[in-house]
Amino acid sequence: MNLDHIQLNMREQARFNMIEQQIRTWEVLDPTVLDLLHVVPREEFVPSQYVGLAFADLEIPLGNGESMLSPKMEARIVQSLSLKPTDTVLEIGTGIGYLTALLAKLTKQVSSVERIAELAAAAIGNLRKHGINNVTVETGDGAQGWNAGTYDVIVLGGSVPELAPAFQQSLNIGGRLFAVIGEAPAMEAKLITRLGADHFQSIVLFETCIPVLENAPQREHFTF
Repeated sequence: MNLDHIQLNMREQARFNMIEQQIRTWEVLDPTVLDLLHVVPREEFVPSQYVGLAFADLEIPLGNGESMLSPKMEARIVQSLSLKPTDTVLEIGTGIGYLTALLAKLTKQVSSVERIAELAAAAIGNLRKHGINNVTVETGDGAQGWNAGTYDVIVLGGSVPELAPAFQQSLNIGGRLFAVIGEAPAMEAKLITRLGADHFQSIVLFETCIPVLENAPQREHFTF
């Protein structure tokens, strides 16, 4: 067996371990999501200096104070949204495009917004490299909403102390919003569904702690 085959086997074993030991054990059991993690090669999206950590249970630095969510968090987000092939998606915080790619593989169209121009450019390159053509990436600050229509799915790639009201208003009827809301160490991952024009259902999925979305609305802190 030559070196290339050995490296390939090691990489596939690492991917298998990530799925079985991190992701399944974090209640991600949807076969569509688990299969997708085999299809979209995470190691080809991480910065080159961190390829050896592509399957590790940690947030990978992307520079400019940004980071890539852990594999289990990405998988849990995708599972929680019950994505459909007809869905249109708004993602706030493209990073370098891995979660974007997962979302795009299961939906009709993804519009993704990234604050850092260098990361947006890297994400576009990664998505093109993998033939993912149903994504538009724009550079901008979407932490308080993105007024470019309405969507079936909205995903916030970082936590927010308070959720900007504009996000719920950007959901279509039946649309789902994933957001991690709160302040460290007490954050809650929530799934918010728009049931009617002014009727929303909010479910707490799990407790977690992820990096804050830059320029997100802040909670008012009262002093006595």
